[in-house]
Amino acid sequence: MTMSNLYDSVYARSVDDPEGFWAEAADEIHWYRKWDKVLDDSKKPFYRWFAGAEVNTCYNAVDRHVASGRGGQTALIYDSPVSQTISSFTFRELLERVAKCAGALASLGVSKGDRIIVYMPMIPEAVITMLAAARLGAIHSVVFGGFASHELAGRIDDAKPKVIVSASCGIEPGRIVAYKPLLDDAITMSAYKPTRCIVYQRPMQPAEMMPGRDLDWNEVMASALPHDCVPVAATDPLYILYTSGTTGQPKGIVRDNGGHLVALNWTMSRIYGVKPGEVYWTASDIGWVVGHSYIVYGPLIHGCTTVLFEGKPVGTPDAGVFWRVISQHNVVCLFTAPTAFRTIKREDPRGELIRNYELSKFRTLFLAGERLDPDTLKWAEDLLGVPVLDHWWQTETGWPICANCVGLGALSVKPGSATKPVPGWVVRVLDGSGNQTKARDIGALVCKLPLPPGAFTTLWNADSRYEESYLSDFPGFYKTGDAGYVDEDGYVFVMTRTDDVINVSGHRLSTGAMEEVLSSHPDVAECAVIGVADEIKGQVPLGFLVLKAGVEHARENQIVHDVVRMVRERIGPVAAFKTAIVVKRLPKTRSGKILRGTMQKIADGQEYKMPPTIDDPVILEEIDEALRGRL
Repeated sequence: MTMSNLYDSVYARSVDDPEGFWAEAADEIHWYRKWDKVLDDSKKPFYRWFAGAEVNTCYNAVDRHVASGRGGQTALIYDSPVSQTISSFTFRELLERVAKCAGALASLGVSKGDRIIVYMPMIPEAVITMLAAARLGAIHSVVFGGFASHELAGRIDDAKPKVIVSASCGIEPGRIVAYKPLLDDAITMSAYKPTRCIVYQRPMQPAEMMPGRDLDWNEVMASALPHDCVPVAATDPLYILYTSGTTGQPKGIVRDNGGHLVALNWTMSRIYGVKPGEVYWTASDIGWVVGHSYIVYGPLIHGCTTVLFEGKPVGTPDAGVFWRVISQHNVVCLFTAPTAFRTIKREDPRGELIRNYELSKFRTLFLAGERLDPDTLKWAEDLLGVPVLDHWWQTETGWPICANCVGLGALSVKPGSATKPVPGWVVRVLDGSGNQTKARDIGALVCKLPLPPGAFTTLWNADSRYEESYLSDFPGFYKTGDAGYVDEDGYVFVMTRTDDVINVSGHRLSTGAMEEVLSSHPDVAECAVIGVADEIKGQVPLGFLVLKAGVEHARENQIVHDVVRMVRERIGPVAAFKTAIVVKRLPKTRSGKILRGTMQKIADGQEYKMPPTIDDPVILEEIDEALRGRL
């Protein structure tokens, strides 16, 4: 069987016999009790996988590897250029720490079904706490370290945690971010008051403790007794992960234990092509779904060594840090956001720093989080000499919807495409009336119900909002909120968020397609296109350009002239693309997503709320100033 035929046959099986397919995948997981039913569809649209089964996620991620004789293998490598620390933990060492942390939480009254909020930087104690919560059958909710107090307060009120686990500070390039004052303010603001906070004191900036409420991590761990894994229902929640809601009310994505275990374990070998014992690195943060799925759970469940990186693609200390980590730790597969590579490309356009490192073990680069523009794809391919693969997924889905599945025989790459649906996912493109579009026609990307195991099962305490937000617009389908098309070969092209399809004189145009053109200019490092209000045409596109390091200021006007011409040539006059502005940087979330919606509000002169996830609020002032100077 050829490799492309292998993908085709596996995909067909997953769609024709999903219950048989996922039951087989579930055999790779340890169960205390097998399921009564693979798929329980008795309460549509609330589908449940592996109903009646009992399992423990922590056991599968840690204990079973020790039990099978692999306790001496490295489980976790902590690499922190910001604190100049590198340390590692074997599965046995990780088990000892997680069991004691679970015992410490249990001594504070935490038990199955209770919530714990984790508000920590990228340190081993954060991973240990997540696994300890799972060990007890408690539900963890990780909130990005350093998140604004009022946003944290909203999550405290929604999740009602029995305990909050935090750290005294986080470290950013050139500055220390004190977490404890933010946590104290959040608890003051919240209506619900957690009884206890455990605080890990980092030596760079210890925190003041509140007597009677706050406990020191080291002291609590020193006196804790190890706690065993608690079996839970496969359908019980493992975690809540909050994502921004359009109403301003955060949406608590709920992930179950059983389906999540089966799906993530399956993806490690089939999508990413890695074997137990190999070193896998996701350069993200545990505050995001990528960190949950592919820093913590996926690699550990599969028995890989995972890298926990506390640093940035540039500035810790330079644009070669990714190559140093890959080389030093023998990483075989890296997963990060396209933004990280665009940032590296901007600082080191010719990739000169790569030559300082030996990357012979490195096999594959996966990128996701937003569109991978073909120019960045080619840059990375040329410099690294390994497959560079885009894939598409969301907080809600928990794992990839579309990918080039290395373990099923990687298919040919089409720049701009996330390749084909992963087995288990049925993707359609629908127009506003719910009809399927023709090949290459842009529409709403949707996924057929029931979603495969590992996808979110509902929103925390908000079943009706789950249905209304995701399932009501296209009955029988999950609305992804992304827009794109499928070509004649079944390759899926995710062009933009549905909100970013702009209407120019009645023509629906993708800002992503225009960004693809802008990013292909040799002097452009990063770009964004938004639609701004226009009295005549309804909307017109506006481009923002960040130029590569070393490009002379005097060339800016010529570069703007070039990209306007290029859009006209490649997309046509219908795009009405006439204006682009050179800026020093683009406003982004901490996960690297460009804040296009906020930029659009600034351009249209509308009021906007400072996004809580913004990396640097000063950038919005720079954007405002640039727009006032040009528009």
